[in-house]
Amino acid sequence: MIGRVSESPVTPVGVPFLKGHGTQNDFVIVPDPDGLLTIGPEAVAALCDRRAGIGGDGLLRVVRSAADPVAADQADRAEWFMDYRNSDGSIGEMCGNGVRVFARYLVEAGLAERGELAVATRAGVRRVRVAEDAEDGTPGLVTVDMGRAVLPGPDGIEVAVGERRWPARNVNMGNPHAVAFVDGLDQAGDLLSAPLTSPAGVYSEGVNVEFVVDRGPRHVAMRVHERGSGETRSCGTGACAVAVAAARRDGVDPAVTGEAVTYTVDVLGGRLMITEHPDGRVEKTGPAVIVARGELDPRWLATAHQ
Repeated sequence: MIGRVSESPVTPVGVPFLKGHGTQNDFVIVPDPDGLLTIGPEAVAALCDRRAGIGGDGLLRVVRSAADPVAADQADRAEWFMDYRNSDGSIGEMCGNGVRVFARYLVEAGLAERGELAVATRAGVRRVRVAEDAEDGTPGLVTVDMGRAVLPGPDGIEVAVGERRWPARNVNMGNPHAVAFVDGLDQAGDLLSAPLTSPAGVYSEGVNVEFVVDRGPRHVAMRVHERGSGETRSCGTGACAVAVAAARRDGVDPAVTGEAVTYTVDVLGGRLMITEHPDGRVEKTGPAVIVARGELDPRWLATAHQ
């Protein structure tokens, strides 16, 4: 359900929401600056339902870090906490496209200045840079410092769809990814259900699975099945994992060469630019827009969780 912390389970009246997307990875945004709302998994799933709700790949709750126990220890470094939930209501540590949309909202709402800002997430503080809008009004691109990629192993990971199997690279971007290079993106199938991964137990809490093909020098395209959401039009952390995996496959490691490397990653919803720096930091640049603002109907809210 959705309710006020001090009044739960009473349904609040007139809860505002917004809708935004980054390369068509779309989100329901619920401003809750003082942490007064409780949003249960059933309510998240109802809000993200594309037929009976607003529709989205996930939900972004906007709350001051100091007002949420999960992020209170980050409040001295980031005023705002992105409380991210997958479309099935499960908690997500980080969402690369979501944090760009989150930053766009903060700037447009006057809660942060354009330029450099910090966002608290369950995967730690992320630095974000919001560029100036173009002369024609096109929103400026948003760059996110996604932190360092971790390639924890083990060797021998495989991804399977039907009778097909591929070796996969284990990459962690604050959340887990299994990256498989394939001959054609259609080999991923319909991605209505999660691809199988092995050996058993490597991804005990689920995994995002990326299928990748080459488009040209340092240019790849991908499809992704996100745990808790299914196939999405884009996945920011997934694009970062893909770029890092592609670089290692190509024999490139900025920590060794001392030079940053950039890969273009095409997703179903657009294009992202991923840069890995010699110190291990991975930056992701792409668009983020707010497309709608509204108010949740209290009568619908009262029954959304049932």
